[in-house]
Amino acid sequence: MEALLTLEQAQAEVLARARPLEAERVLVAGAAGRVVAESAAALVDLPPFAASAMDGFAVRSDDVPGTLAIVGESAAGRPAESGPGAGEAVAISTGAVVPRGADAVVPVEDVVQIDNTIRVDTPVTPGRNVRRRGGDIAAGDVVVAAGSRVAAAQVGALAAAGVAELACARRPRVVVVATGSELVPPGSELRPGQIYEANGVMLAAALAVTGAVVEVAPTVADDEAAHREALAAGLAADVLVTSGGVSVGTHDLVRRVERELEVEEIFWRVAIKPGKPVSFGVRGGTLVFGLPGNPVSALVGCELFVKPALRALQGLVDPAPRFEPGKLMSPLQRNEARDDFVRARSRTGTDEVLLEPLGGQESHMIARAAAADALVHVPRGRGELGAGAAVAWLPLDTP
Repeated sequence: MEALLTLEQAQAEVLARARPLEAERVLVAGAAGRVVAESAAALVDLPPFAASAMDGFAVRSDDVPGTLAIVGESAAGRPAESGPGAGEAVAISTGAVVPRGADAVVPVEDVVQIDNTIRVDTPVTPGRNVRRRGGDIAAGDVVVAAGSRVAAAQVGALAAAGVAELACARRPRVVVVATGSELVPPGSELRPGQIYEANGVMLAAALAVTGAVVEVAPTVADDEAAHREALAAGLAADVLVTSGGVSVGTHDLVRRVERELEVEEIFWRVAIKPGKPVSFGVRGGTLVFGLPGNPVSALVGCELFVKPALRALQGLVDPAPRFEPGKLMSPLQRNEARDDFVRARSRTGTDEVLLEPLGGQESHMIARAAAADALVHVPRGRGELGAGAAVAWLPLDTP
């Protein structure tokens, strides 16, 4: 029998074919969740002027300690008309322009104000409580680098630096097709042999967080003509994801119909558990993933292969699954032939993340998986990983 691809080999095959999509201009206000295709630079120095870090008085440091006359005010958005001369001070608000001639700000709580004068009893060094021009970033410097995902902090930084729009990779269009004559929509009455369709909506939810535009196609019965119609339509997307029908049973039609539709199969079956029968192929620029019908297998395949592909299509610098370090709370047996991915609940320890494997690890037990927020990677090998062993784990539902 042909040897199975390792997890690492299969992921490399996927990422080698997931090339970034073309860029489009996006308003910064609507860029959250998008991946930057071209580095965005600041249009202005930030701050664009020397600004006060305190409510207080702008002074010349050489004049204090001493008594100074208040000769004006600098408020946010309303700079003082002139700066302080010798023996003078200008009242100033936080964020306001430090007037010409002043080189420090004395906080209001550090002065004694008598009528239109202030007394400062302690020295102040030049630059004290002054935010220098360009201290955050200089005009022309990169605010957000290409390959970065935009979140709230990046939106704020771009807007503050004067960037109104930026180039982002186009959002990938994904079509999800669940196959199986036994599948009926939730809410319907179950007849003998039927089950509720869950994979389509589950995969759509998992993939949407990456920034993809996801369409769930109608469920497809185990019929060649129905498969051919649904898969042909799905191949018009950037990514086609199917669930079910990728094994070797009489009614497993997906791979055969995809071959007829000129999909080049890159691999079928990977040395992982659950999810071994996963398939991957391409037709033109479309990536085609065949995930098993067992829901946990489909979820694992989605996290390990489909989501990394969607990140790569958007040009993310590091699209691979983002495993984090943690420690097991109970032992796990290793599998000699396959990497195992165990559903677990994460807990925050004193200085580490603790991972509690859940009971019921069979690939059909999606209700048990609802309590999990982590997939623990148990590398193939002999023996067991004992309680307290260091492991890598993958947070579920990450972008």
